[in-house]
Amino acid sequence: MSSQVKTIAIVAGEASGDLLGSMLMSAIKEVAPNVRFIGIGGPKMESIGMDVLFPMEKLAVRGYVEVLRHYREIVGIRRKLRERFLAEPPDLFIGVDAPDFNLDLELALKQSGVPTVHYVSPSIWAWRGERIHKIKQAVSHVLALFPFEAPLYEKVGVPVTYVGHPMADFLPDHPKRAEMREQMRIMPKTAKVFAFLPGSRQSEVRHLATTYIETAKLILQRLPEAQFLVPLASRETRNIFEEVLWKLEAQQLPITLLFGHAHDAMIAADGVLVASGTATLEAALLKRPMVITYKMPALSWWLTKRKQYQPYVGLPNILAGRFVVPEILQDDATPENLAQALLNLVNNKNAVAELEQTFGVMHQTLRQNTAHKAASAILPYLA
Repeated sequence: MSSQVKTIAIVAGEASGDLLGSMLMSAIKEVAPNVRFIGIGGPKMESIGMDVLFPMEKLAVRGYVEVLRHYREIVGIRRKLRERFLAEPPDLFIGVDAPDFNLDLELALKQSGVPTVHYVSPSIWAWRGERIHKIKQAVSHVLALFPFEAPLYEKVGVPVTYVGHPMADFLPDHPKRAEMREQMRIMPKTAKVFAFLPGSRQSEVRHLATTYIETAKLILQRLPEAQFLVPLASRETRNIFEEVLWKLEAQQLPITLLFGHAHDAMIAADGVLVASGTATLEAALLKRPMVITYKMPALSWWLTKRKQYQPYVGLPNILAGRFVVPEILQDDATPENLAQALLNLVNNKNAVAELEQTFGVMHQTLRQNTAHKAASAILPYLA
């Protein structure tokens, strides 16, 4: 690469995108140290030297109803970014996930001659498959995280590279469970431990906190020594969860709230209750039995349901092509159903062993040295 400074504009919309973006930025810097990054990202991307134009939190809303509430602000941010990048074109634009935000931006930039890369294929295999035509117009190259995605793009002539999933690169093959429990001072050693992950967004925690706490109460009736670890992504989500604990007068429950440390909590756990999303894949890569759950406003749920192609929403099930772990969603996600499903799982040694094997194979498939593979696919656009 020439010694001239190249500018990469990059936009990530939430915590998982911040992690992906930061790892990609590091890998690009290894081969092109004089690259400058500008756009939207979180603390991890900022720590690698990104010039952040807007706080990432503004984009981290999910579901039709929530998006509508923040619509004007989000569209305003996108308009300002578009004006800025058209006035001072970067050498390359990378949209990290957040397709509803990034694809329109990518379309405008690609039409003006800026090469555009979309990192993380939108889930066109799950719903809204017609988006592939818009992606073809808007994107110079797709970086796909899952092996079944690349053929979909090849079929319609979109340049695509399967790069694997970065989580598979750095999560251990055999997590050290006993050591983690010791580190977390879990007593007694025989206690059944549950990691409860209510999601990283404030709206998710609002919708799930009560259900999670009531589920913990029911499990305790059957397993009096049970303990619960609840990793929360931010101060805001922690405050929301604590408020619900107070409201339900449940401060006495053996629930430990953690700031982050989701991986530690999952490694220590016998079973995981997890809100659908990237965390379901992390639980699978950490070889943990899990129950996947989700709740959203009724209208958002109805609209999402109508557009869904597959019977499953959780990544472990989508990757396996069958239900390997239970999904208990929306109105079915009662504390009774969730507690029963978790207890069924953790008490069945054979089922747990089978899951660990399935997840081990999944891990090997997804381990591709992702950040470097992605950087290699991107570098020709900077030449």
